[in-house]
Amino acid sequence: MKRTSLVRKIGLSISWLLLICVSIQTAAAQSEKSLASLVTAAERTNFEQTTTYDEVLSFLDEAVSSSPKLHLTSFGYSVEGRSLPLVIFGEVADASAEAVFASGKLRVFIQANIHAGEVCGKEALLMMIRSMAEGEYADLLPNMVVIMAPIYNADGNERVNLFNRPRQNGPYGGMGQRPNAQGFDLNRDHMKVKSPEARSLIGIFNNYDPHVVVDLHTTNGTRHAYHITYSTPLSPNTNPTIDSFLRDRWMKEVTAGFHKRSGWDSYYYGNLPFRRGDPGWYTFDNRPRFNNNYVGLRNRMAILSEGYAYATFEERILATRYFVEEILTFASANRSEIEKIITEADLADLKGDLLGVRFEPMENSSSAEILMGDVYTKTNPYSGATYFDRKDTVFTQVMPEFGAFKPTESSRVPDSYFVNKDAAPVVGAYMDTHGIKYSVVSKEMLMDVEAFTVATSDAATSEFQSIFERTITGQFEARTVQLEEGSLIIDTNQPLARLAFYLLEPRSDDGLVNWAQMDKWVEVGMTYPVYRSVE
Repeated sequence: MKRTSLVRKIGLSISWLLLICVSIQTAAAQSEKSLASLVTAAERTNFEQTTTYDEVLSFLDEAVSSSPKLHLTSFGYSVEGRSLPLVIFGEVADASAEAVFASGKLRVFIQANIHAGEVCGKEALLMMIRSMAEGEYADLLPNMVVIMAPIYNADGNERVNLFNRPRQNGPYGGMGQRPNAQGFDLNRDHMKVKSPEARSLIGIFNNYDPHVVVDLHTTNGTRHAYHITYSTPLSPNTNPTIDSFLRDRWMKEVTAGFHKRSGWDSYYYGNLPFRRGDPGWYTFDNRPRFNNNYVGLRNRMAILSEGYAYATFEERILATRYFVEEILTFASANRSEIEKIITEADLADLKGDLLGVRFEPMENSSSAEILMGDVYTKTNPYSGATYFDRKDTVFTQVMPEFGAFKPTESSRVPDSYFVNKDAAPVVGAYMDTHGIKYSVVSKEMLMDVEAFTVATSDAATSEFQSIFERTITGQFEARTVQLEEGSLIIDTNQPLARLAFYLLEPRSDDGLVNWAQMDKWVEVGMTYPVYRSVE
């Protein structure tokens, strides 16, 4: 009887084990089947449509639920109240910043759809997230956490129109609009932060503090022969080691790997001058209102990617994905060096250095060999609008390249800035938003400072994003001022000193004065209410 019972128990145990194995295999098969059916709108429609906001959320829910390495949260809200999804890929407990920091790994942030008519990045990121759920990119996990915002301009994404970006080669079923629901270009809002989306994005920079930021776009205009054009931070005030590492190492390896993998070419972002007769390859802008320039002033690595507008929609998505994968491969292989450079940049003492406040394009090559191309003119079958389709032809055109900027006017970085009590609420709010440290004066004190007296004050004749930008002139002079209780002291011995300098200097081309946030105190003859410590 005992032997029979034992045999019976063993038989039952084996049956249970077999049942468990079958259940696991069934669950795995169901998961695989579920992911096999998980497709973007672009894939489902033979790349004639782009994925809507609701479809993005549904896609992310299904992908994240299929993998313990993926976590989903929200990083804020759009003007119209849409939650902005954030996906975390890594060996972390959850999607919180605390969990990401606890991993101790390199933090890479990738955002797409800041311009919601430029949708190749959104589709590429969704495809990558699905692959992550299927177990791909496991080689990245020991070294990094990847943080992804696939649909940043959520409201703009929903304003699909067949006549948005009509010259672009698809998606033929239309795409969203460039600005957000306020009519703001979110890629001009990093300094003034007048949109809820920009405030939410800078919250990511403050809370998750990514070492690397990748921003995905689609080109405009010029008919060149590159599937991807790219940019690193363009502000000359960027830490020089970060600048040289990106230009001399990172982008060289990425472009070589991208070409080897796809056979496609890539190069620094540029356009021919549309309204001028002189030929040249011109980059865009040095000001930190643009994402990659802003990130550079935070002492972080930034890379802008631009898919070629006249390549097919499918090719733009694939090229963007390949390019991002090459960036991640390099970041994983060079994690220690990236972290070291950033740590040293944060510790650098800028006091007494000269940094630029106004700039002009700089010729960094008098005879660059730029690969140019041509297009077919075709008709969108649904709208009847004319669009351009890339020809598979390449010719080299030698021209000057203006891919950088140089200061035309510089100013000294002081030991500290002092903000008088009246202006403290305005300046303090901006310091809080950007994560810049300051202290509050608790007892009235007399200080020897350099104060800026306004000689001229001119507002722009037309609005830009609901603001009349302002330019003032004047000069600093030694003065003794009384700092009342509630005034602010901003020490430049901090990681965000470059950003603080750019925001506070009165002649800055993208600071608080420029964005009309200090108009109350910058009439002719007034003293600008932000003082500098004496040299």
